[in-house]
Amino acid sequence: MSSTTRTAARRPRAVVAMKPDAAAAVLAPRSLAALAEVCSLAPLPVLDDLTTDRARAALADAELLVTGWGCPPIDEAVLAAAPRLRAVVHTAGSVRGHVTEACWDRGIEVSSAAAANALPVAEYTVAMILLSGKRALERARDYRSERRRDDWLRTSPEVGNYGRTVGILSASLIGRRVIELLRPYDLRVLLHDPYVSTADAAELGVRPVELAELFARSDVVSVHTPLLPTTRGLVSRELLTSMRPDGVLINTSRGAVVDQDALTDVLRQDRIRAILDVTDPDTLPSSHPLWECDNALITPHLAGSQGNEWQRLVDLAVREIGRWAAGDGFAHPVQRERLAFLA
Repeated sequence: MSSTTRTAARRPRAVVAMKPDAAAAVLAPRSLAALAEVCSLAPLPVLDDLTTDRARAALADAELLVTGWGCPPIDEAVLAAAPRLRAVVHTAGSVRGHVTEACWDRGIEVSSAAAANALPVAEYTVAMILLSGKRALERARDYRSERRRDDWLRTSPEVGNYGRTVGILSASLIGRRVIELLRPYDLRVLLHDPYVSTADAAELGVRPVELAELFARSDVVSVHTPLLPTTRGLVSRELLTSMRPDGVLINTSRGAVVDQDALTDVLRQDRIRAILDVTDPDTLPSSHPLWECDNALITPHLAGSQGNEWQRLVDLAVREIGRWAAGDGFAHPVQRERLAFLA
């Protein structure tokens, strides 16, 4: 058998399933070419409905699904139409919306680009921690308004990042990446995560604390907790009111992890500041009082992968498919038993 034939035999038959607009954004020609090198792609356009005749025809001999934002649920009916399906490679973070219990029951292997998506979120978080320490956004706003510099020699000793305490809520993929990126800075880092042992915390280079201590002692608290029934409203009114005066809450996780009514009240009292890339709902009503809080910076869920960062997600997926096709397994597998703890 020639080397060309052997290479072709290692390219699993693959189907792409996601929303067309997600595919248009993520699957640039370069990305499609890279995917085509490691798998045999079914003809485009991508599938956003797995129940059509075209979908069933494509699924009939598919060994692999390449999924993205907006992929429909892969339920028992879909699996029945895909008897050869053995793996799902997701070009985004969470697989909860489409990988069903039927997939796990069938033994489908799952990979996610969550690790790749964690980096831009962590970068956003670190940038906001450092900017908030210098009060850069507020001071820039005042500078624009007054058109004159303040007296820098009279800067409050509360301004700056030397020796500030940063509290990380949850050592998730993103939380761990934030901790890693903070290491070069002169900051103290606390962590609350009930699933991280003292030894693990020491290895991360952080001090483990209880939830109340995290909020009471930190100058900045950054939320990286997945939204679960047990974490809805976890950041309570009591915790928010216990924060240091002028403390900063950063949330890049899910809006509902924070008691938003309580946060709005505390912000309106001008006690703390907030940097929110997520809210509940994700787009606040135009009349919501949070919009009127000058001490809240609200960004439009932009921390995750966007623009040229989508290429990183596809690059990881391509590597995962290559490993899997070669029999080496996934480097970034999603485990069924860990799914409940993932964002």
